[in-house]
Amino acid sequence: MVHYKKFDNGLRLIVKQMPGLLSVTMGIIVKTGANIESDKEDGISHFIEHMMFKGTKKRTAFMISDEMDRIGAQMNAFTGKDVTCYYAKSTTAHAGEAFDILSDLFLNSTFPEEEMAREKKVIVEEINMNEDTPDDLCLDMLSKAFYGEKGYGRNILGPRENVLGFTKSSVDEYMKARYTADNIVISMAGNIDISYAEKLCEKYFSCLPQSKCDERKVEINLCGKSLFKTKDIEQVHIGLAYPSVSRFDKYTDATLILNSILGGSMSSRLFQKVREELGLAYTVYSYLSAYDECGSLIVYAGVNSKNYLKSVEAIYDCINAVKNKNISEEEFVRGKEQLTASQVFAQESTSSQMLLYGRELINKDSVYNFEERIKNISKVTLNDVYDAIDLNFSNNGKAAALVGKTNEPLNL
Repeated sequence: MVHYKKFDNGLRLIVKQMPGLLSVTMGIIVKTGANIESDKEDGISHFIEHMMFKGTKKRTAFMISDEMDRIGAQMNAFTGKDVTCYYAKSTTAHAGEAFDILSDLFLNSTFPEEEMAREKKVIVEEINMNEDTPDDLCLDMLSKAFYGEKGYGRNILGPRENVLGFTKSSVDEYMKARYTADNIVISMAGNIDISYAEKLCEKYFSCLPQSKCDERKVEINLCGKSLFKTKDIEQVHIGLAYPSVSRFDKYTDATLILNSILGGSMSSRLFQKVREELGLAYTVYSYLSAYDECGSLIVYAGVNSKNYLKSVEAIYDCINAVKNKNISEEEFVRGKEQLTASQVFAQESTSSQMLLYGRELINKDSVYNFEERIKNISKVTLNDVYDAIDLNFSNNGKAAALVGKTNEPLNL
C-alpha cells in the first residue's frame, strides 16, 4: 500500500508499506543541489549536508551517532546535482527513536564555529581524494565539458576556496531560501504503520512555517567541449557524453533499453567487444544521466595508456553499430527484461523504495505507480528504441574527457 499526504505547511509525506519486512527506511529529501547554486554558493549544498551531523541544540555529534548505534540503526546522507537526502534505516520497533534523531539533526543543527572549521578541512581532503581518483575526476570533467561551469556542470564538492569561505551567515541564508516545507518530501518505505508515520511528521515537522521556496531556473548550456588532464598513472580514463532525453521524456524507457544494449550490462556491446573480445579494459560501461530538464548518455572506460586510442576506436565501433540501428530482436528483448527486472528488484529494498517514491514525488509531484511503470516498459517496441537512437548520439553537443598519460584531448 502507498499513502500520500500533504500537510498544511506544504510538507509532503509518502509512505510505501512493506508489511512482510521487519525494518523501515525513512528519508528527508530536499529538492536542492549543485545545479541551482550560484558561483558564490558552489559547494554549499554538500557543505550543509556534512554540517548537519555536527551537533544540535540537545545532541553533540557523538551523541547523534551513539544514539543511532544504541538502537542498531543506520544513518547517512548524500548530496546530488538536484537533491539532498538525509536518511535512516532502523528496525520497525525503533522507527520512532530513529526518526527523532534524524529530525533533530535536520531541524535543529547549530553549526558551531569550531565544527565548521574542522569540517572544512575534511571536505578539502574529500576534494583532494576526488582529484586522486581518476575515474571520478574523469566523470566530473565530463560534466563540465558537457554542461559548462554552471548548473549540472558543477562539481558537487565545490572549489576549495568556496568551502573555506562558507560562514554561518551564508549557510543560514541558503537554508532559509531552499530548506522550506514546500521543497521537502519525507519518504518512508518498509514495515511502518501509516497513521504512526503521519504522527511522526506532525510531531517534528509541524514547526516548519508555510513558506515558498526560492525558485531558481537551472542554467542549461551544452558546451560540447573536449577536456583532458595529464596524470602519471597506469590507465587513461575515457569519458564520452551525448545529448539525451530528460528524466520523464516519453522515450526515456526506450533509451534505457538502448543503454542496456550498448553498455549497461555484461552482455552489452561495449563489455563484450572492448573487454571480452579485445581485452582492452577491465571497466567499460554506459549509463543514462537524466534530469528534469535534460539528460546525457555517457560512456566510460579505464584502459591501458598504450592502447587508449585503440580503445576509443573500439568504443566508437560499438556506438556506430548502434547508431546504424544494427540491433537484433534478441538484444532488444534482453534489454527490456533487464529494465523490467531492475524495477522488480528495487521493490525488495526499503532504501531503494524510499528513494524511488521520494524522488518521484519531489521531482514530478506525483505518486510512483509500480504497475503502471511495468506496463509502460512492456509497451516499448524495437521501433521505439530506433526512435531513441535518433535522439541520442548527436555530435552537436557531444563532449569528451580524458585523464591519464595524454597531452591532448580527444577529437570530437
